Amino acid sequence: MTKNKTPVTAAIRLLRQHQVNFSDHPYRYEAGGGTRISARELGVDEHQVIKTLIMEDENRNPLIVLMHGDCEVSTKALARLIGVKSITPCTPAVADRHSGYQVGGTSPFGTRKPMPVYCEEGILGLDRIYINGGKRGYLISMSPDDLQRVLNPTPVSAIQ
Repeated sequence: MTKNKTPVTAAIRLLRQHQVNFSDHPYRYEAGGGTRISARELGVDEHQVIKTLIMEDENRNPLIVLMHGDCEVSTKALARLIGVKSITPCTPAVADRHSGYQVGGTSPFGTRKPMPVYCEEGILGLDRIYINGGKRGYLISMSPDDLQRVLNPTPVSAIQ
């Protein structure tokens, strides 16, 4: 992938459809490196790099959780907030099936299945966020206002 070529993913198609202004940020992907590696590669604060987590409740209903890269989700707090008994991360295979993306390249935009989106409330207060564009080694930067407009996530406070 060249720096000037935007990959055409379901996420990018959806963002274009909604006329979202975003910038491409390809980087060298490292398996298991997470947001620490992408933040280092892009030279940005890991707090601005947003991870997209596919989780499920006790009935196996999937949901998306957006969290700061340098924070962890309190699944107990999140379950209490949304009124379910428990929340657990999906296995990579199940997450891939729900999202249509490969773990490490999961975007909250353009998922295969519609899922409720829960967003750590602090994300919406940032000036700019870096979030996966639907491919490993590819983040996009955008305004959190656009994330709010396109996804209409439920803001929550579930930092562990």
